[in-house]
Amino acid sequence: MSDVNELDRSARWRRLVAELVSTVVLVLTFQGAAYAQGVETVTYSKDVAPILQENCQQCHQEGAIGPFALVDYEDARRAARRIKDRVTQRLMPPWHLNPHLGIQEYKNDRSLTEQEIVTIIDWVDAGTPRGDPADLPAPVEFPSGENFLMLGELGSPDLVIKTDPFDVPAHGNDQWWRPRVSTGLTQDRYVRAVEVLPSYPLGRGVTHHFLATAVQEESVGGLLTEWALGKVGEQYQEGTGKLLQAGSEISFEVHYYPNGTPAPADQVSLGIWLYPEGYEPEFPTVLRMFNVAPQSVLEIPPHSTPMYEREWVMQSPVRIQSFQAHFHLRGKGASMEAIYPDGRRELLSIIDNFQFNWHNNYIYEDHVAPLLPSGTVLKFNMWYDNTEDQLSNPHPDDFVTWGDRAADEMGHMWIGVTNLTEDTYLRLVRERARIATEDRGSR
Repeated sequence: MSDVNELDRSARWRRLVAELVSTVVLVLTFQGAAYAQGVETVTYSKDVAPILQENCQQCHQEGAIGPFALVDYEDARRAARRIKDRVTQRLMPPWHLNPHLGIQEYKNDRSLTEQEIVTIIDWVDAGTPRGDPADLPAPVEFPSGENFLMLGELGSPDLVIKTDPFDVPAHGNDQWWRPRVSTGLTQDRYVRAVEVLPSYPLGRGVTHHFLATAVQEESVGGLLTEWALGKVGEQYQEGTGKLLQAGSEISFEVHYYPNGTPAPADQVSLGIWLYPEGYEPEFPTVLRMFNVAPQSVLEIPPHSTPMYEREWVMQSPVRIQSFQAHFHLRGKGASMEAIYPDGRRELLSIIDNFQFNWHNNYIYEDHVAPLLPSGTVLKFNMWYDNTEDQLSNPHPDDFVTWGDRAADEMGHMWIGVTNLTEDTYLRLVRERARIATEDRGSR
């Protein structure tokens, strides 16, 4: 552990560059867009409504998790200044990777483009003109909070396993509930996607995090899945999956955080999408925890901004399919870097604006998912802000250590890892190079 004032030069430089690049690119984009648009007026109907519909309305509608609705012009006009503030800071939509450093192609990317940010800013600065209602996009029907978000893409889950009911009190300390429930499977099946769904509406406000472990003869190599505030679910690459055996059970751990409203007989649902019967994917995958700031070392003094760093050597070739940081209220940022056996270094991903309410799981597009040879070092950095500048920090005067409670802190990474043989690794490298060459030739 080191304080920001004592960080090694590379860590300080990486953070400075991340902030500087983001600022410069955004400013230049604003100027260029303003010049290009000239005197053309940006309106809600033609320009802003499509952006809100595509990126915001699923959460910002009646009964959803957003604090206010954004489904029509009056909604957007009333919240215009707040919208401008949030998108300029890249707080909303919730996508907290640095947009210019590291890999930028993700299956679940919900960030706004630079041009979309400019459009919203120009609209607010112009006085929120409504425009012609005939220009509005057709209304969209979004899934309610009672439905799985991946329903539209994957259809109904093959299995829905619910925790046993638990009474969450209105007030009191954090609560943990650890039931064990049968999967009901009568034959072995492979999992291709999972999603965790807190109960609606009360469970959304009190469910802090959720762990699911498959209890069966053959281990899946770690958790079946993990969920924290803001995460949707996990989808594996084609030909990749996890085995659930006949007669298996799911051991749950649910962390509840009383919020002033009781949630009686609450249940959390685990949706599981399976491959067809008899199908066995080529690659078993593991959700691996890299504990960067474990219980024995995590200490955050009052008014400090410490960083922790740890490294792991990959003992076999691997493919990385997803990247997720887990913090509590004082988490600020995290990065994952590959140091290859030949000494070459590559920054894979960097979160530079972590938000506690949104534990995003960043899923790489297949053609950019890191392929790492045996002997590669994965280096992780995780940093904290225990000062007044961290808006989610309830008590900057506290000395904070590791703990399960929301008021304590953690620092680990959940990484989707597929272990490969040497022959398979070389085959995948060749296939990726061939596809890249064909793509360049077709342009």
